[in-house]
Parts: sequence; structure tokens; C-alpha cells
Amino acid sequence: MRVDVFTLFPEWFEWFLGQRHVANALAQGHEIGFVNPREHTPLPAGQVDDTPFGGGAGMVLRVDVMEAALRARYGGDPVQLRADRRVIALAPGGRLLDDALADELAGEPEIALLCGRYEGFDERVIEYYASDVVSIGRYVLAGGELPAMVLCDAVLRKLPGALGHAESALEESFSPALEGGPEYPHYTRPAEFRGWRVPEILLSGHHERIRRWRLEHSRERGRG
Repeated sequence: MRVDVFTLFPEWFEWFLGQRHVANALAQGHEIGFVNPREHTPLPAGQVDDTPFGGGAGMVLRVDVMEAALRARYGGDPVQLRADRRVIALAPGGRLLDDALADELAGEPEIALLCGRYEGFDERVIEYYASDVVSIGRYVLAGGELPAMVLCDAVLRKLPGALGHAESALEESFSPALEGGPEYPHYTRPAEFRGWRVPEILLSGHHERIRRWRLEHSRERGRG
């Protein structure tokens, strides 16, 4: 998989790239690249934004700047990019990121992530260049960099070789193994602490009973 992140702050991702599962994915041949629209703007003095038509506070990322950045990375008309890759604009009002979408994106050979900033994108960026608009929640952040990291984290950990143990991803929250429910409770040593005992069934060694216990507690959490 190849992920291209279009961001005004590529240096912010240095920490993210150092995370073990991300480094593992990169070692397996997957790629993450960065494009800074400011480096490709056709405007003087590195300008990338402008005031909104109709008035109002804040600044809006310009469509001509985003087109220049997309052309610099891929060549050709950015309107045609959606035929070859998912071009995802990160914005609060988009489709909510969930495990099903992460699974869907993990099957893509290439995705591009467009990080908003200020008041977001000129709507023509979303209308003509983006194939998807994705949100990590119904709240507002200063920009799309953190959402891009969240999306990459959710997607990359699903790729073969990213996690130390492949089975780690099998029984996770919202996975098919748990019928789409949240993950069950976990316990570890000591078996008793301040009088708080680990459920006896988890100490029983009876794998089928443990499996049923876990599934039932996942269902209970889902109902709650």
C-alpha cells in the first residue's frame, strides 16, 4: 500500500513514523509519503489560503493550490485521480471512520489523504478531487493531521506484518470475530489485588468456556 499525505506540516508525522507497527508496515514494503502544498503553490510568498467569499472569520485552503500539489505528485488532471486511488479529504462532516471503513481502505493499493487547515477546503476540492470525505468524530480540530494519523494507524495495523502477532488483530473491538462488538475485559497478573479477583473462568484453562465468556461480555458491552 502507498499512502500520500498532503499536509502543510509534514514534520509533525516524524513521531508517527517511528511507532513500531508503522515501522513494521514500512519494513514490509508499504509506503507513506508527504506532499506540502506550500511547496507547490502558484501564489507568491508561499500563500495557500484566502478569505472566504461571503465574509466570515478564518481562512480557506485554495482550490488552485491543492490542484498544484496534486499535479506535482501525480501529474495530469487531478479530477481523474479518483479513477486510480481513493482521495480522502479529512473533514468533521465526513463519513465516520469505523472498523469497516478501515478494513475497506486496507484493501486499497493507494490512498491520498488531504489534510484540511484553518476553515477547511474550498468546497471545489471536495467536489471535484476527493473520492471520500472522512471524519474521526463529530468535533473540530485545528487541522487534518491528527485525523490522518488516526486513519493511517487504523489502516496500517491491519496490513500483514504490521503487528508482532497476526492473531492480535483477529479479536479486536468491532471485528467479525466479536460480531462487530467492543472487545471483552482483559486481566493479567496478579490474580488477586486488594481483594479484587480475576474471574475464575479465565484461570480455568477451559478454552471453549473462556471463548464463550469473552463473546458474551463483548455483547454486553455492545448493548451498554
